[in-house]
Amino acid sequence: MKQYLISMYQPAGRDRPDPDFLAEVMRKVGVIHDDLVAAGSWVFGNGLHAPETATVLRPQGDEVLVTDGPFAEGKEYLGGVTVITAPDLDAALEWGRRYALATTLPIEVRPFRGDA
Repeated sequence: MKQYLISMYQPAGRDRPDPDFLAEVMRKVGVIHDDLVAAGSWVFGNGLHAPETATVLRPQGDEVLVTDGPFAEGKEYLGGVTVITAPDLDAALEWGRRYALATTLPIEVRPFRGDA
C-alpha cells in the first residue's frame, strides 16, 4: 500500500473556535482516527502549534540563517498532518473527505514518492 499525507489547513487570524464546536470536531476526528486504526491504515498524525512558533532555516552560502516565524505569510497555515496507508488515491481521498467534513477545514491529500 502507498502512503499519503493528509494536511489540514487553518485560517490565519481567526479566533479559536467555540469550545462546544471544537469538542464536536475533536470527537469526529477521534472517530476517523479509530476507523483508520481499525482499517490498518493509520501511520502517524498530530496537530501543530501556530505558525508564529516556527523557526525557519535558510541557506546563505556556507551558513544557515535562522529566523523566527513562518516561512511565508498566508491566509491559511498548516495546522496538522496525518500519514496514512491506502491502496490507491481514491481510498486516500475518501479519508480526506471525512476529515474535511469533520473539521470544516481545507484538506490536502498528497502521495509520498516511492512505495511504502
